[in-house]
Amino acid sequence: MKLMKSLVAVAVLSLAASSAFAQSALKDILDNGVLKVGTTGDWNPMSVKDPATNSYKGYDIDVMTELAKDLGVELEFVATDWKTLVNGVVGGNYHMTGSASISPARMKAAGYSDSYIAVQIQPYTTADKADRFSGWDSINKADVKVAATLGTTFEKQVKEWFPNAEIKAIEAPALQHQEVLSGRSDVFVTSNIEGATLTTKFDKLVAIEVEAARAPTPIAMLLPQSDQVWINYVNNWIKIKQARGFFDATAAKWGL
Repeated sequence: MKLMKSLVAVAVLSLAASSAFAQSALKDILDNGVLKVGTTGDWNPMSVKDPATNSYKGYDIDVMTELAKDLGVELEFVATDWKTLVNGVVGGNYHMTGSASISPARMKAAGYSDSYIAVQIQPYTTADKADRFSGWDSINKADVKVAATLGTTFEKQVKEWFPNAEIKAIEAPALQHQEVLSGRSDVFVTSNIEGATLTTKFDKLVAIEVEAARAPTPIAMLLPQSDQVWINYVNNWIKIKQARGFFDATAAKWGL
């Protein structure tokens, strides 16, 4: 009787595993030979879209290219924006996203891979306005306009951090740093990753001196919440690539 129960239990587990794989994004990817990745193309140097060629480059692009190569499939980037990033995963528009900050709001609807890099947030302005600001509190004033891209974690952060300031939420593909460069806004916040790239590219942009950066946040890929087969595959792939130095080398390539 015990042997019979054990055999039945094994059979049930095997059936469950088979069913889970049949419904997984991993099976869809392998059957169709295409890995679909949602990316915004506006987070330099993670994902940058060249409108002239409709192609992408950046840290995320290298990571996803490597993942597709190891899966033995083609790679297709699906254009999305920050406010619909989660919806695209939930709705099956793509199998995963590129890098996104881990947040409780996103976790309600989508799953995450293990983290492979982290960011922290700093404020930026233009050189001609730099003397107006010193520390985080100097931004939280009624006469300060803070730009943030709609649907990003930055939008939520600036609303929380600067309740006295005027928050200007802008729609992608408009860029928050362009709002500041144009003079329509005074300040924007972004990750130290993007900030370093922007201040190198635009001489007018400078970091505001603050006591310390805020919101150190792990970064990961968004995945279908209930698809444990696909999540397990991606997580184990990340472990292998970390052990072999791929993530360190890719970060160094992009100055991260």
